[in-house]
Amino acid sequence: MPEEQKVNTTHLNYIKTRDDSDIVVFETSDDDKFKLSKKSTCSWIDGEQEFTKKELRPRIEPWLTSLFQSEHLNLLIGSGLTHAVHHLATGKNAAGMGEVKFNNFSDKISSASKSSAKCSGREEGNFEDQIRVANELLRGLEVLEDKKADQLRDDITSILTNFSQSILTSEKGIAEAQEEREKAFNILINFLMSFASRTGTRDRLNIFTTNYDRLIEAGAELAGLHLLDRFLGNLMPIFRSSRLDLDMHYNPPGIRGEPRYLEGVSRFTKLHGSIDWVQADKDIRRIGLPFGAKSVDPYLKSPALKNATAHQLMIYPNSAKDRETAAYPYVELFRDFAAATCRPNSTLVCYGYSFGDEHINRIIEDMLTIPSTHLVIISYDDPLNRIIKTYEKIGRPPQISLLIGNHLGDLKILTDHYLPKSAIDKATFRMSELLKQRLGTQEPDTKSTTIALPQVSPDDSLEDLI
Repeated sequence: MPEEQKVNTTHLNYIKTRDDSDIVVFETSDDDKFKLSKKSTCSWIDGEQEFTKKELRPRIEPWLTSLFQSEHLNLLIGSGLTHAVHHLATGKNAAGMGEVKFNNFSDKISSASKSSAKCSGREEGNFEDQIRVANELLRGLEVLEDKKADQLRDDITSILTNFSQSILTSEKGIAEAQEEREKAFNILINFLMSFASRTGTRDRLNIFTTNYDRLIEAGAELAGLHLLDRFLGNLMPIFRSSRLDLDMHYNPPGIRGEPRYLEGVSRFTKLHGSIDWVQADKDIRRIGLPFGAKSVDPYLKSPALKNATAHQLMIYPNSAKDRETAAYPYVELFRDFAAATCRPNSTLVCYGYSFGDEHINRIIEDMLTIPSTHLVIISYDDPLNRIIKTYEKIGRPPQISLLIGNHLGDLKILTDHYLPKSAIDKATFRMSELLKQRLGTQEPDTKSTTIALPQVSPDDSLEDLI
């Protein structure tokens, strides 16, 4: 495009970190220069001054580095991560979760799903709302022994098949992207390892996701990150209700009886299930569905699954039958989320989550009633304004940090400039000691487990200190 035809577009970004008492709103432009919004005030940037990443990085990276070393660290990933990686690899958005068309009881299901969505604070219903209503209707028809139950069951199976196919198509698009795929996965690896690189004295990172795809599993596999979940077994792992605190240790050479934590291990929970979770009689198993497979149907024909259909896929809120609770196994998964987050000295980081799930939002609100907890919200956008509404509803600004917008929430920019480096090890502490010596501060107390960092201005960058 000729220079005179270029249009310089602006976007709003929202940041609240460190000692900010209010949300700071600034505008971004195509030349990577930022300026405060007219109605926004800020203590660390003059109202008329233009600034860049150099001024933002000291406000964000040290703050996130500190929070990521909290006693308990939890990461909640929404569909924003899938869309970001898919767009980096293919230039297109991944499959969405819009409303679908039922052949039977379409108007009734659509009306009931919209009412359910409004009760949750959403204007329109989505795929999950429709499946929930359709399953409830199916159980009612089965109780009445209505002949239309078979028609509705076939309808649900067909819709779930198409939905699983759309997810696999998104995975396949990433897998077949060739050159761009490697760049996208490298960014994903750096993103995951920024959180997973925890010192051995800290609790394991807990990763939670509402996504049905296997993008996180694929990224963890490439990064060499071990994921511990509720499934046990090799050929066809089975879901276990008992939460065993299994972990991975190693024995250092020459030392006996003092096992140490193995690095690169995290706990992993898919709150809404997955397209490779299948109900097999009374058990829930994970099938060997390759990343980006053409279809899920061939993998459901295993004798162990007794020729299961897509209706047996454990996609929220598609619940297992013949259970005392229709919420199995999701009740166990949400209990894990509550147990991991609602404890002192805990930090929860949300990336790409739109706050559209009231089950999750309720747990987050309960978590913030503990004064030592902190919530970090990172998102590319807030189209439904649910993030800001939730922030205002909770009413605990000192415990919440925000990074929202096309700049702050961009996965590549976030990973390259603002997330901590993916190796928080002894080198970091050696650097702290070096900085103290160069700045003429007191000698470190080797007997103390805390490190007194030099007193510097919030606007000082690491380059300025060195």
